[in-house]
Amino acid sequence: MSLDGVQDLRVHIRWMIRRDMPEILEIEKQSFEFPWCEEDFIRCLRQRNCIGMVAERDERIVGFMIYELHKTRLHILNFAVNPEFRRRGIGAQMVDKLVGKLSHQRRTRILLEVRETNLEAQLFFRSSGFRAVSVLRDFYEDTTEDAYLMENKYQPTLREALQPVNRISRLAG
Repeated sequence: MSLDGVQDLRVHIRWMIRRDMPEILEIEKQSFEFPWCEEDFIRCLRQRNCIGMVAERDERIVGFMIYELHKTRLHILNFAVNPEFRRRGIGAQMVDKLVGKLSHQRRTRILLEVRETNLEAQLFFRSSGFRAVSVLRDFYEDTTEDAYLMENKYQPTLREALQPVNRISRLAG
């Protein structure tokens, strides 16, 4: 059950493929005042460290995320759930998928920027364990709007926290 009493929907999260693009573009258009166009998605996904994932329900794309892999962090570039399917646990499942990629040894945090006017996204990411860590002034090219830099830090298990740090393997990894 989600917060408003609506049954959560289980989704299958998989790699984004070219055939998904029409549905992704439609969700993007419904979700943002300044949506990415198809060329924006393609340019981003051509980067070696950029990954696209979709949330699928009954062979329909209901959400997606685009993120970059960096040495010590993941950076969410774009994240949306179809408005018809919001508040049903889909975004939380997508965040959980990313949090599952974090580890004590390697990538220890997830970062993203959220528009100062996008209260819905701010509240969603806060409820998913993210915290605003700074304000990025005049961040966007399309407006003079600021962004909040939000971060979700990996929480090591007690066992991991108590393990001595092997500096050599950390430098090599």
